[in-house]
Amino acid sequence: MNTRAATTRSSASAYRLAGIGILAVAAIVGVVAALIVGGGAAPLLLQDPGPFVMWATPIVKLTMNVAAAAMLGSLVLALFALKSGEKPFDTALNIASIGAAVFTISAGFTAFLTFMAAFNPQLSIEREFGAQLGRYLLETALGQSWLITTIFGSVITVLAFAWRTWTPTLITALLAAASFLPLATQGHSGDLAGHTVAVNSILLHTIGAAVWLGGLLLIVLLRGRDGVDGAQLVRRYSSLAIAAFFVVAISGVARSVVALGDWSQLATPYGAILLAKVVLLGGMGLLGAWYRARLIPRLDGPRASAWFWMLVLCEVALMGLASGAAAALARTPPPTGEEAAFAQTPAEVLTRSNVPPEFTLDRWFTSWDLDILWLVAAGFGLFLYIAGVIRLQRRGDRWPIHRTVFWVLGMLLLVWVTCGPINAYQEYLFSVHMLGHMMLSMAIPLLLVSGAPVTLALRAIHKRDDGTRGGREWILWAVHSPFSKVVTHPFVAAGIFILSLWAFYFTDLVRWSMFEHLGHEWMVIHFLISGYLFVLTLIGEDPIPYRLPYPGRLITLIAIMAMHAFFGVAIMMQEGLMVADWFGSMGRTWGPDPMDDQYIGGGVAWSIGEIPTLILAITVAIQWSRSDSKLQKRRDRHADRTGDAELEEYNAKLARIAERDRQNAEAGRS
Repeated sequence: MNTRAATTRSSASAYRLAGIGILAVAAIVGVVAALIVGGGAAPLLLQDPGPFVMWATPIVKLTMNVAAAAMLGSLVLALFALKSGEKPFDTALNIASIGAAVFTISAGFTAFLTFMAAFNPQLSIEREFGAQLGRYLLETALGQSWLITTIFGSVITVLAFAWRTWTPTLITALLAAASFLPLATQGHSGDLAGHTVAVNSILLHTIGAAVWLGGLLLIVLLRGRDGVDGAQLVRRYSSLAIAAFFVVAISGVARSVVALGDWSQLATPYGAILLAKVVLLGGMGLLGAWYRARLIPRLDGPRASAWFWMLVLCEVALMGLASGAAAALARTPPPTGEEAAFAQTPAEVLTRSNVPPEFTLDRWFTSWDLDILWLVAAGFGLFLYIAGVIRLQRRGDRWPIHRTVFWVLGMLLLVWVTCGPINAYQEYLFSVHMLGHMMLSMAIPLLLVSGAPVTLALRAIHKRDDGTRGGREWILWAVHSPFSKVVTHPFVAAGIFILSLWAFYFTDLVRWSMFEHLGHEWMVIHFLISGYLFVLTLIGEDPIPYRLPYPGRLITLIAIMAMHAFFGVAIMMQEGLMVADWFGSMGRTWGPDPMDDQYIGGGVAWSIGEIPTLILAITVAIQWSRSDSKLQKRRDRHADRTGDAELEEYNAKLARIAERDRQNAEAGRS
């Protein structure tokens, strides 16, 4: 028995070494082949930095990408599939820490090579060279992005090594995901006409690929070790891999559409590399479907190990080739999308897009400006919610149909606001921007809260009993966490809702949201969440630690309505243009002038923005009435069961008091 176990461990060790070797070789082959095809390492016509810089940059960037995958993928899979405090969990965090260390070193080296390629300075040990490098890292957007990325990596290296419990590991994973943000703003995405789509696509693509590849690497490194349930680990990884596959595929398509422009560009070198990535992605998807449908149910069988390693090593090889092609593609100029600065209009300088056509009635239904981030989020929200409803129905439980309708409508409205005419025109018209804000903070949360997603999730997701945390366990942790208890307190939620409204528009936050892509996405996330928390404390069915009594809810809502109306009036009374160097510099020749448009925006906040609040007030009143009716019915049923015993006891008590008073009165007269 011991001999067989030793043989199994030895075989697993050999496979692990083979997997790492195959990944490295395939990645190098992929990047070299793609550089040759796309010309990404060809000498530049002007200020050529030399072959070393041209070839080393994509190879080091490839190393950084694989290390980032090991960093993020290991953390995510550990949080979803392993048990804190046990050796496999610690091993996963060790791998994440090593990946973060390699990520830090390679990011710093890539920053240096990018500096050499962009500015072609004379390499020396003189002070002037160091001053040039310092100015690049501290004063240019590209250098700052690489510096922030390197700092992120160093912090994650320490945290992944030092923190070994659930909550700190979650924080480390969130920081690891955030480290991809600076990378998403680099490369050619910033020069493309479809800047927003390009940046969000790169962000989703890199995070999805990191979770996919990093999780697979962790499985390869943990398979066959003591204390690891290999079958269970693969099953749980498979769920993550499916989600990552769709994120990578959808974001890849969106990024390709922006970069190519039309199908004829597939004949270019850039298009050829892209087609190769599509083929590799399709191959990985087929392998994933095969081992999910055919292999996972048989992982406990006698020949499962050999089949498992064969399929996994094939997938590792395809991922290596795809990673190499991706690194080379980042160095290959896209065939369309770049425009000389001197040929740009003011609107193109500010928004990277020209002023759209006049905002007529028909464009409320036909204009689209897709934000792939929110399109993917809404897609997953719809799929997971409907899957939960179907799971309940299959086991014989009921779920109110009106909750499903509210959730679907809320997600569709979110898509319409973030990807439709409001997103297409909110950068050019303050009034449309304000309408989108009202939708995000009031109308959409009203629908989503009515869908009771947390209650559905807690009923539909299977409970784990092995000490690990799945979706249900993480939701329960979030509901009962100290942070949740604070932000879901009615007064705190109301304060965040109304104070952030004033702080956003009367500070430079509104300017940040206009000029910076990250600021815009933060705005959407913040107002969506703040509105959701506020509505949840008023009418939500999902569990929170404390809710005000119904009179308190109505009083709070009336106070918020007054402050919200006053906010709208304050906007209308502004004598100067808000963010004048944005809304006043577009060169728009149609529609109201910027000051009139700002006045309309204030009216939108004062009038249209109060409609969801009025619906909230009516809903609270209805819930109050139903609560009183239910209470009275419970009392009536109790009286029926006890034969009015409580009433009879109360009348007897009054009679005793009256008799005592009579006796005291008689004693006083005598």
